[in-house]
Amino acid sequence: LENMMEKLAAHDNLKIIIQQDGNKFVVKESSTFRTKDIEFTLGVAFDYSLADGTELNGSWETDGDKLVGKFSRKDNGKVLTTVRDIVGGEMVQSYSYEGVDAKRIFKKE
Repeated sequence: LENMMEKLAAHDNLKIIIQQDGNKFVVKESSTFRTKDIEFTLGVAFDYSLADGTELNGSWETDGDKLVGKFSRKDNGKVLTTVRDIVGGEMVQSYSYEGVDAKRIFKKE
């Protein structure tokens, strides 16, 4: 499963555009597989589905300049934590799930 996820990640050409208006955010995700607009307000829980169909519920908060998301899987209640941070002009997105950490870097266009 991890190899499949790595291959999908390598070939999905994911692009993310984040727009902020105070505590409200619109995140536009576009990839080879889908295009999705996600709207959320800091601290307010919302439903989200991953590209593989996994259903999540959770919210984003800020921690300094970072966006920190905590989401629970609807099927098993396990928590996925995501951090988005700008480092040297790139957005670093870190994931943590069941003790497994992953990182993805998005370059500014």
